[in-house]
Amino acid sequence: MVALPLTVAAGQVGDAGRNVVPANARGDAKTGAGTTRRAPFLLGIGLATAARCGPELTSPDGIEAQTCVLTQGEDTWARTYYRNATGESLDSVLSMMGPGGRTVQTHCVTGTDDEPATCETPRERSRGVPDTYTAVTEFASRGAEGALLLRSGSNS
Repeated sequence: MVALPLTVAAGQVGDAGRNVVPANARGDAKTGAGTTRRAPFLLGIGLATAARCGPELTSPDGIEAQTCVLTQGEDTWARTYYRNATGESLDSVLSMMGPGGRTVQTHCVTGTDDEPATCETPRERSRGVPDTYTAVTEFASRGAEGALLLRSGSNS
């Protein structure tokens, strides 16, 4: 299994560290327009990123992946860490599902170089609590009839 490069400042899985805000870091952050807004997850030098990740999975075909939902301040997005050891370029889609039936999909380019890589959806303003978001990545052989090789999700 490849060591996936997940670095997170707070809140890996579950509630541990989710709303950790030191008392001295609760000040307001200036926005570009000169107005102020509260930075909800400020930890020392900047905004903390909370991650909820599913298990690291490996397919018999040579795909390794782990999929996460990330939250930073008021933004939420999905990211998958993967390695393609099949020797073939694959079709891959990362989907993030949120409250109210919202879904964001990104088609990921999977190279054939057998190196760890990432793919992520665009960030969007969070709607509701982070636990209402889930993400799924599917890796398949190229083409309309491509066989599903691996499905990786942000939940266990």
